Amino acid sequence: MIDSHSQSVWRAPALSLRWWPVFLRNMLVWRKLAIPSLVGNIAEPLMWLVAFGYGMGALVGQVTIHGTGGEVKVPYILFLASGSICMSAMNAASFEALYSAFSRMHVQKTWDGIMNAPVNLDDIVLAEMLWATFKSLFTVTAILGVMLGLGISYSLKLLVAWPVLLGVGVTFSCIALIFNALAKSYDFFTYYFTLFLTPMMFLSGVFFPLEQLPSVVHAVSQWLPLTNAVDLVRPLFMDQWPAQVLRPVAVLTAYAVGGFWLALALTRKRFRG
Repeated sequence: MIDSHSQSVWRAPALSLRWWPVFLRNMLVWRKLAIPSLVGNIAEPLMWLVAFGYGMGALVGQVTIHGTGGEVKVPYILFLASGSICMSAMNAASFEALYSAFSRMHVQKTWDGIMNAPVNLDDIVLAEMLWATFKSLFTVTAILGVMLGLGISYSLKLLVAWPVLLGVGVTFSCIALIFNALAKSYDFFTYYFTLFLTPMMFLSGVFFPLEQLPSVVHAVSQWLPLTNAVDLVRPLFMDQWPAQVLRPVAVLTAYAVGGFWLALALTRKRFRG
């Protein structure tokens, strides 16, 4: 039998179906706080939507963006809603894969207890990623329901936006787990939100068209995961198909695969030490 301490932390993931009991355990615990959790997750994005969408939207009116048929003018509330839903997926996945996962890993020592059963660390990390993705999808589904109630968009193509947002949750869950593996305390996550997530919110076309940015910043923003998520989702709100699909999907996939691999390696290293 090979000692795991002698193996490289960069080895291929050793995954099995044993992630499911870990996922189920998280769900059973969460069910007790499902309603407060839902309210907390959707309150902030809805406040952004109401304050900026209706408040600033009354001043801005319409926004000109580049659609599949050339330049298109859309109401600002629709422009903002299609970007903020991606931002909500990002935030919900990040919070769960950071604060909640860190509590289970470091504070409560839940992971240590689980590894006393025939469940390895790789399966636990996979379960945490999928659980954060589920929480993200649960949140955006509720927000989409509110948006439909407000009449922001009735496009049938929103059915396609749902699996796209699932992929967004996967991507940001994987990225957040990297910082979870590096954190020594909850305070560490402030750097992630302040230096990475917050700037990306303003550089990814959520609140205003990317064409307004300086050319250098615009070029950099094209490689941000949130930008590519918005590029896929916004046309669907407008009842159009995205002008580009392969590039945004490839960028999000690269972040997800690379993020999960790095998160797993750093988590292995943490538990080995």
